[in-house]
Amino acid sequence: MCKPFDAQAATPGNGTMVALAARSWAEVDAFHAAAVAHGGTSAGPPGLRPQYNADFYAAYVRDPDGNKLAAVCRGFTAPQRRP
Repeated sequence: MCKPFDAQAATPGNGTMVALAARSWAEVDAFHAAAVAHGGTSAGPPGLRPQYNADFYAAYVRDPDGNKLAAVCRGFTAPQRRP
């Protein structure tokens, strides 16, 4: 575990996180929207996180049990065009 971002005590649902690799910003956006639509709460909307790296696009949610999940896309610094 690490020091939680929200400065609360480290617990099984806070200070740990599962991160899923996404292939595009659209997948990150869809992950966040689906999680919130199914009872999760946003812990950080989709967006670039330059404090981690210039190409770090992520979204964070908490599931109904309080577990923190993320979807992360790397390799782009601007939205991808759809074919």
